[in-house]
Amino acid sequence: MSYSIRVNGEDFDAAPRAGQCLRTYLRDRGWFGVKKGCDAGDCGACTVQVDGEPVHSCLYPAVRAEGRSVTTVEGLAKGGELHPMQQGFLDAQGFQCGFCTAGMLMTTSAFTEEHLADLPRALKGNLCRCTGYRAIEDAVRGVKHTEEPCAGQAVGRSPGAPAGPQVVTGTARYTFDVEVEGLLHMKLLRSPHPHARIVSIDTSAALRVPGVVAVFTHEDAPDKLYSSARHEHPTEDPDDTRVLDDVVRFVGQRVAAVVAESEGAAEEGCRRIVVEYEQLPYVLVPEEAMAPGAPVIHPKGPESRIARPENNVCGEAHGELGDVEQGWREADVVYEETFRTQRVQHASLETHGCVVYFEENEDTDEERIVVRSSTQVPFLTRRALCDLYDLPMEKVRVVAGRVGGGFGGKQEMLTEDVAVLAAMRLHRPVKLEFTRAEQFHGATTRHPFTITVKLGAKADGTLTALQFRVVSNTGAYGNHGPAVMFHSVGESMGVYRAPHKKVDAYSVYTNGVPAGAFRGYGLGQVTFAVESAMDELARRLGIDPLVLRERNVIGPGEHMEGPLGEEEDLHIASYGLDQCLGVVRNALAGDTSAELAPEGWLVGQGFAMAAIACGPPGGHIADATVKLLEDGTYDIAVGTAEFGNGTTTVHKQITAGALGTTVDRISIRQSDTDVVRHDTGAFGSAGTVVAGKAVMKAANALAEQILSFTSEYARTPRSLLRLTADAVECEGRPVTLKEIFAAAQGKGVDLAADGHFGGSPRSVAFNSQWFRIAVDPDSGEMRILRSVHGADAGKVMNPLQCRGQVEGGVAQALGATLFEQVLLDERGEVTTAAFRRYRLPAYADVPRTEVHFSETSDAIGPLGAKSMSESPFNPVPPAFANALRDATGIRFTEAPFLRDKVWQALEEHRTGRPVAQP
Repeated sequence: MSYSIRVNGEDFDAAPRAGQCLRTYLRDRGWFGVKKGCDAGDCGACTVQVDGEPVHSCLYPAVRAEGRSVTTVEGLAKGGELHPMQQGFLDAQGFQCGFCTAGMLMTTSAFTEEHLADLPRALKGNLCRCTGYRAIEDAVRGVKHTEEPCAGQAVGRSPGAPAGPQVVTGTARYTFDVEVEGLLHMKLLRSPHPHARIVSIDTSAALRVPGVVAVFTHEDAPDKLYSSARHEHPTEDPDDTRVLDDVVRFVGQRVAAVVAESEGAAEEGCRRIVVEYEQLPYVLVPEEAMAPGAPVIHPKGPESRIARPENNVCGEAHGELGDVEQGWREADVVYEETFRTQRVQHASLETHGCVVYFEENEDTDEERIVVRSSTQVPFLTRRALCDLYDLPMEKVRVVAGRVGGGFGGKQEMLTEDVAVLAAMRLHRPVKLEFTRAEQFHGATTRHPFTITVKLGAKADGTLTALQFRVVSNTGAYGNHGPAVMFHSVGESMGVYRAPHKKVDAYSVYTNGVPAGAFRGYGLGQVTFAVESAMDELARRLGIDPLVLRERNVIGPGEHMEGPLGEEEDLHIASYGLDQCLGVVRNALAGDTSAELAPEGWLVGQGFAMAAIACGPPGGHIADATVKLLEDGTYDIAVGTAEFGNGTTTVHKQITAGALGTTVDRISIRQSDTDVVRHDTGAFGSAGTVVAGKAVMKAANALAEQILSFTSEYARTPRSLLRLTADAVECEGRPVTLKEIFAAAQGKGVDLAADGHFGGSPRSVAFNSQWFRIAVDPDSGEMRILRSVHGADAGKVMNPLQCRGQVEGGVAQALGATLFEQVLLDERGEVTTAAFRRYRLPAYADVPRTEVHFSETSDAIGPLGAKSMSESPFNPVPPAFANALRDATGIRFTEAPFLRDKVWQALEEHRTGRPVAQP
């Protein structure tokens, strides 16, 4: 057939493949700004304009574009000038990871005044998981927030993200935005059974499919056990996983890997594989899994470090401080309740995946494997691959391009292990990219928790005892299971003073999709229960909930005490919790938002607070190097990945401050195992407080090197020298950095310095959240009338960026509070494996949150900073639950608070009899 299409002013005549969508047609021709987020028309990441009209290119047949003009984000700028909307997104920092940004731009750049008058409707086809949408609205409306700070004054200001120009023009390169010659494509056959033993696999028909190159099964995989979770200390997680196993333990577990010349051939190959299974008993409920006689999911020995495999207990913790029975006797009021939280998907718009290829190692002149992965942990992934395949470190390089969102989900090795297996066997490059459905049934979720909280207090509100019983459902594998369980009962209990405390906690295997690391790492689940219980205790005592918190929280200089022992390296090195609670008090004073409620609606307000350690326990390592370049600019090398967490910006700000320069004179190389010795990874809120501290140490050391060398070179006392943007001032005479570099090279001096930080000691960050809401008693509809957040981030490195982290955390938490849930059927199969069945917050769902930062400066964090990427999530669900209790008089104990459940509870409360759920 004849075919013609114009893309960004360039004519193409190559006809599309039968059934090919416009998205893949455009990406095949190098227009990588067109992203894959869902391939179902749900997220908008693939939006392009056809004859000026925005369309979702994943649904638009390429054949329909024949004779039309298509514009992608790469073609939006004209004559070297950014489109006004592109400039707007730069000025407002209207992105974080940026994966959705190209689609957002292609939608918003076509807006008319009519669209601007109704943004909730106009933006309903574009999702963002990172920002919370306020920044996007400001970008659309032309509000400028970014700054250009003077030399040496970047810290505490709001320069834009260094990759901003690339993000808004579609030239930022994410994991799959590369062209690799001879690339093969992998697809995975997954289990249809929740628990089964593979009796036989017949791959002969699959191998006859044209284009199929190889099929790999458990017989081809190493017999080693490992964990997909990545930690600095691998022994934190049980070794219970194989690359390909002969026993499957959940619906969706990979059974075989087909490698072919095209994705279509690989998919067809998967359909042709014949597997004979011996089905085994399965269990989906943790309490049933722990009961005698339950099917044993992992009958493994002590080498796997499973706490009690015979009872499906992956990990457990028990401890008591004081005597809780004595505490109950001392209490005037005792409150006990059980709370439940659901599975939640990370829903980062870039799915898991990697591209594996080969290159020559410049240091050894030998070939090595390169793994380009959507990962938060490139160094730990390299270590795991080397252990798994007995490879020396120099034989493997792992690099992360720009990562399209993580939220803890990419602190795993879910694709790299099997892709490397195929690449090594075939000695050809291999790509494995999860579909959106695979993200739901083949990746990980947040851990569902059941938490029983018991609190005792005297009549004046003084707590006498706290007791938790926590059961965490880790799913079919224990990746992160024990660590999440331990973390969940740490700061959530330690933030309150009480003489008697007790914890019993269990991480339990079931035959469901595995859980993993998720923003908050277990704290959010238990904080929901504790803060809900504290609110209810206050009501029963007749005490203001805010006063009850103020009476019982730890203070400056105190230690977090818990029944599992004190973490000796955890210190309150700055204290802003009182200011966070003050934010709530100020919000309540003179608030008039109740007037916004429709007539007849129920109105209530509530708040919650939370604490979190700035970094994980046990050490978190970061190495950094900062050096002077020949042209008088600087280069940072650091291992941590950028996925919307903003570490790139902060690292450049820290360096600019130390070297008296501007951020535009600093380049950065990151998330590549070639650039520094080691980096544990971008998780545990470590990007600023750990990697940032390593960068600060390196930058300070380089400043001293430059000044010392210049003192000798210019024969000027060190005390009379001052670093400026591009020179060293020597008694009023500038000596350019270019000259200093040349002079140093002439003497064989390399002006470069290293920095290292091991992640200990650690400080504590605090947050508070307050809502006023309205509830329609006739439908259960809920509206947020006002949202206020208090954040103790220490010295705020970049206020605009930090505010964005808070807003994004609030938005993601509201999704988990109101509607997000990964549902399983009676066999454990995920039934919500698409965004249209798993609802993410859209622009219309998220209020503008007022963010107030505490004025503190931390004694541990770099330049007084603390972490603020995970913690904003944690107080949001209980704050909403407490507002809902205030409005309705009903305590909702199970998330999410679906509209129909709220209506049902209201009807039952009104009528006094059970009501069938609509």
